[in-house]
Parts: sequence; structure tokens; C-alpha cells
Amino acid sequence: MEKYFNIQNIAIYLVAINIIGFFAMWIDKKKAQKGAWRISEQALFYITLLGGGVGTILGMYTFRHKTKKLRFTIGFPVILISEIILLGYLFFKYVK
Repeated sequence: MEKYFNIQNIAIYLVAINIIGFFAMWIDKKKAQKGAWRISEQALFYITLLGGGVGTILGMYTFRHKTKKLRFTIGFPVILISEIILLGYLFFKYVK
């Protein structure tokens, strides 16, 4: 199990999920402009909860998408900050 949960694999995962989050916001914005089927708000929050907070926030402001919805402008940063605090706690508790 430890061979999968090393710093390198975690870093690769975080880069990947944030790229997914960034492009999910871009795709949703494009679909909104065309009036096409959209990515659900729930899916965008799941991406953020899975560690994609930086990507979704960057996508939100880069593409000016969902910036008028408090649920997103407050929710995404709260999730990201909570995850950073949790990771910091786990890091200092378990890494020696």
C-alpha cells in the first residue's frame, strides 16, 4: 500500500485532478454558451472535493464561469482551504 501512497504519486494525482477541474470549468462554460447539455454543479463540487480545488477556482475566474454564484465563490475556496489544513495536519502528524 505504501508503494502507491508516496509523495510522487500524490503529486501526480493532484496535478491531474486540477487539470481536470480547470478543463471541466472550461467545457461547462462553452456548453453554457451554446445552450448544450452541461456538467452538473454536483460533479464540479466532486472534482473540487477530490483535490481539484486549485484547478476549479482557476477555471472559474479564468473563464468567468459561476463567479456570480456564492455557492461556488465561497464553496470552492472553503473546500480547498479545508483540504490544505487537513493535509498539513496529516503531514505533521505522520511524516517524521
